Amino acid sequence: MLPLAGIVVLLIASTACAATSTTSTSGSGFDGTVLEPPQPKPEFVLTDTNGRQFDFQKQTAGRLTLLYFGYTFCPDICPVQLAQLAAVMNRLPDVERNSVVVFVTVDPERDTSQVIRTFLDKFDSKFVGLTGTVDQVEAAQRAAGVPVAVKIGDGADYSMGHASQVIAYAPDGLAYTQYPYGTRQTQWVHDLPLILDRS
Repeated sequence: MLPLAGIVVLLIASTACAATSTTSTSGSGFDGTVLEPPQPKPEFVLTDTNGRQFDFQKQTAGRLTLLYFGYTFCPDICPVQLAQLAAVMNRLPDVERNSVVVFVTVDPERDTSQVIRTFLDKFDSKFVGLTGTVDQVEAAQRAAGVPVAVKIGDGADYSMGHASQVIAYAPDGLAYTQYPYGTRQTQWVHDLPLILDRS
């Protein structure tokens, strides 16, 4: 029998893409997981790593926007997703110039602005890092249509069960696709120019 922590992680992994997406990409032209119907860019305001308010919808308007919820103490999924994004942006300079990657912590208790900035700079100094109160961060996850992260374990060494997909919003403000953990760089390289063209 799975321990409770394992059950929680499995539930989040299984529901992270289920609420608004299908796994079929037939006829879509995309290699990522297609969202049916396309999802509008959410409204939320958090704080960036410079201590300034960041209005997600307004400050990413008209740009290809890649949104990811994670945390800096994540041992595996978050570093892999961010490393993949950094590598893909390096391969697609035209896309990179017209896009923004936004990382929202699901662990604001430990992830201070400085901790987030140091973490993101290991991948790409242009990545935007956001934090807020626990309530604000949970509201942002709900607004984006992903399951709210849950704390697993006690003490200082707890982990966070969280949604693992990157949501891709086109310049027209709609998300047509999302990319779960395990997405290959070739899939990103194929899809991102197509999403950028949806303006």
